[in-house]
Amino acid sequence: MVELPWGLRPRDGGPRAVNVVRSEGRTFPTHRCLIPASDFRLKSFSFSFANGDWFYFAGIWRPAADDWPEAYAILTIEANADIAPFHDRQMAVLTRDQRMAWLDGFLPEEEILQPLPAGTFRIKRHAGAPAQPILAV
Repeated sequence: MVELPWGLRPRDGGPRAVNVVRSEGRTFPTHRCLIPASDFRLKSFSFSFANGDWFYFAGIWRPAADDWPEAYAILTIEANADIAPFHDRQMAVLTRDQRMAWLDGFLPEEEILQPLPAGTFRIKRHAGAPAQPILAV
């Protein structure tokens, strides 16, 4: 386990780090990593596993180059049914049982980077958040 900064150097050389990377239609044959977590936030809501377990985000890392340190980004996927009322995308969440499948690279990305079933996440509203999710029209 190593501690790395969050944010890859942009391919276009821009100044802002890339914290999340869309996974669909891409392959990641090397430089895969796992980011352990117990919850995450979207707007004023937090999401954790309903069973209280911790999980991993699927990520990728890049070695240091020139003036940018070795760093990582988290992959994103289509939101699962629990998160969809709040946002159309989510970070790719893997269960502890899926961690080695991601690291080993034996399964194609499209098989492992999938939304988890409805009811997987417990949703907690934080102070100041609207009682109903805000939906775009």
